[in-house]
Amino acid sequence: MNKRIPKIVVVIPHWNGEEILRRCLLSLQKSRYRNFQILIVDNGSTDNSVEMVKAEFPDIHLVRSPVNLGFAAGCNLGIRSSKSPYVLLLNNDTEVDSNWLGPLIQAVESDPRIAAVQPKMLSIYNRRRFDYCGAAGGEIDIFGYPFAWGRLFNTMELDEGQYNQKRDIFWSTGAATLFNRSVLEKTGLFDETFFAHMEEIDLNWRIQWAGYRIVFEPASKVYHQTGGTLNEQQLKKMLLNHRNNLLMLLRNHTWVTLLWLFPIRLFLEIITLVFSFITGQWKRCLAIVIGFLGVIKNWNIIVLGRKRVSKIRNVSEGELLHRMYRGSVALAYFLRGVQSVRQLKGYPARIVENE
Repeated sequence: MNKRIPKIVVVIPHWNGEEILRRCLLSLQKSRYRNFQILIVDNGSTDNSVEMVKAEFPDIHLVRSPVNLGFAAGCNLGIRSSKSPYVLLLNNDTEVDSNWLGPLIQAVESDPRIAAVQPKMLSIYNRRRFDYCGAAGGEIDIFGYPFAWGRLFNTMELDEGQYNQKRDIFWSTGAATLFNRSVLEKTGLFDETFFAHMEEIDLNWRIQWAGYRIVFEPASKVYHQTGGTLNEQQLKKMLLNHRNNLLMLLRNHTWVTLLWLFPIRLFLEIITLVFSFITGQWKRCLAIVIGFLGVIKNWNIIVLGRKRVSKIRNVSEGELLHRMYRGSVALAYFLRGVQSVRQLKGYPARIVENE
């Protein structure tokens, strides 16, 4: 194999949505970088998706599960079913730019410390606006609230070239990210307890504990239909987001940090609960309460996760804390009216110089 064009396996976890999947696969056929294989993990689809793939895309490798394993376990199944040095996770509700793969592989091969590379994520509805999932690279505050360059909560910026610089980021979106398999073999794959949501941030946090880098590559573009397979307002999505965010926080911060940080986080959760109750957001209230109960129920998972982190830890927590926003992005957004990461004081972009 020519080392200059390494083999990539594109893993697409899928559960229903025949037309969405067809659109994604047709866009992949236009990719200029040709040395890649597509592997679809079907999570027990009940529509005509599997038959469509077999009839219209016979060269695609199809792995079938009789039940819906969820995003985390579905991705893990796809990763384990492939052997290429690089694996790219891609949501089924995406379309890719024809030149999307080359910049990603060039970035990951520029430094052996780079474990994952995320493309620029744009909305499939308005291709000049950043997408909710990942936008121009994911970040996080010390209390565990994720955000991204180009997106704070539900405010998505127009792409005007303001983030057209390669940078180190804290997390890369599960909607489209290229991973170095050798790093995943050291850190482990997604935690399947999460089922869906936040599992990619948990994995990215673990990757950084092991001493590796996560990078945003603006030369690669992917267009995403946020909520294409799981509507944003569904109770299950809100529940998983609240529960998994707390699981992730408790698994990755040290006990010393959690001693002072977690009480503040609980206070922020109470504020959210009260506000949701006052404004009649009953599903949100229910999601917060059930999310807390889910943390208690899965305490053994938290303990096991902390043990996994301790085995691979190669950097100090001080170094990781330095990569986080040291305030509350939620308070900045909802109380101070901050609409962009660029408005967060003391939080500069970690621009990558030409390598």
